[in-house]
Amino acid sequence: MEQLANNGNGTATSVAVVVAVETPPSPPPPPAKQQQLRQRSLVPRGWEDHVRAVGIAEHKEAALSLAQAFARDDLALYLVDGEVGSSDEEKWRLHVDIFRYLVAAHCYSGVVTTIGPDYEGVALWVLPGQNTDDWTTTLRSGMWRLPWQLSAEGRRRYYDELMPLLHDTKREVLGPARDGDCYYLVYLGTRPSGRGRGYARKLIEQMAARADAEGRAMYLESSSAKNNLYYKKFGFEAKKDIHLGISGDGSQTMTPPAVTLTIMVREPRRSGGGSGSGSSKLLAGSGSSSAVIPIKLSPGSFGRVVVREGD
Repeated sequence: MEQLANNGNGTATSVAVVVAVETPPSPPPPPAKQQQLRQRSLVPRGWEDHVRAVGIAEHKEAALSLAQAFARDDLALYLVDGEVGSSDEEKWRLHVDIFRYLVAAHCYSGVVTTIGPDYEGVALWVLPGQNTDDWTTTLRSGMWRLPWQLSAEGRRRYYDELMPLLHDTKREVLGPARDGDCYYLVYLGTRPSGRGRGYARKLIEQMAARADAEGRAMYLESSSAKNNLYYKKFGFEAKKDIHLGISGDGSQTMTPPAVTLTIMVREPRRSGGGSGSGSSKLLAGSGSSSAVIPIKLSPGSFGRVVVREGD
């Protein structure tokens, strides 16, 4: 808009006047449009909240997560500290290699589950009827390399001390009938960046639902007194303690023993008094909405795991 103003000497001056008109704000886009405007992520939906199976193509990522989760674990330290004279870097690489072999073995002949966008929580399972110690699995997983990577003391700790102790104790606690007919939680770890989000709880609950539905026990070895209290929340009960750092004649090679493992068992939770595999009903825990997710081994798949919901 333009106006004329008298400047006092008889001439007119043109003055521009700007009038600001306030425009009402636009209404916010509908929820569907807001979702479209958000930055797209390539992380698959559901990885944050749902348990999924890990295939062999992902075993290195899952293994690195477990290696980070167990970097300060007493058992892990005891095994690599047998490599006297090795540097910290060499011990770390050995630590990671051990988990790579273990995860690969469970991808082939067990079950590996994970949760989180970057494998923050990982669990290694041996399900009823499965065996990860056969020669085929040892060759395919790379575990055959481990004896050549370990020193004489490292081999003694792993193959002469740890493995026989775990094998014999599991059979003693469960009995011959249930030794190979339980849900064996071999490792459960959450890397530091993923702690406090309930990942470990979801990994346990997902498989506990299967065990309950089938009327089978769950078994684990805990290397931390703090973890013992955590597992008790899910119904695990301590059965006995076993120790590493003890010589073959029963005398201690270290005082106190280098590692104490607590053997824990969770009996199936059933309702209605039913018995038998697959006939029991699942008792939902307080606030739990976990569903049974069948994990099927397809014939000819060499242990590759397929996870389906609602089968």
